[in-house]
Amino acid sequence: VQLVESGGGLVQPGGSLRLSCAASGFTFSTYVMIWYRLAPGKERESVATIGSSGGVTYYADSVKGRFTISRDNAKNTLYLQMNTLKPADTAVYYCAGASSWLKRGRPDYWGQGTQVTVSS
Repeated sequence: VQLVESGGGLVQPGGSLRLSCAASGFTFSTYVMIWYRLAPGKERESVATIGSSGGVTYYADSVKGRFTISRDNAKNTLYLQMNTLKPADTAVYYCAGASSWLKRGRPDYWGQGTQVTVSS
């Protein structure tokens, strides 16, 4: 099983980034997918979750209206479009897969993470 994130980097406040997560080794289309982030000195935060078919999404209040989670099951890829970025969004972003909605807090699979830094 592999989850490989990409698309992180340095961006100015107010800018945008699009993260991708390429999945392999499991049946991606049946898994709930989650984007987490971990910032220095803070607890891990679930920022966005999407159901297996893409029809259900959930966002943390801290990113609602600015971030959009999506998936392409034909390409086994998860995305996170991040707009109007703030310095508080600086973190390592991880994608994760859970076998059910109830297990989204304890995913079965994790990626290695990609750094997002928002700074002028």
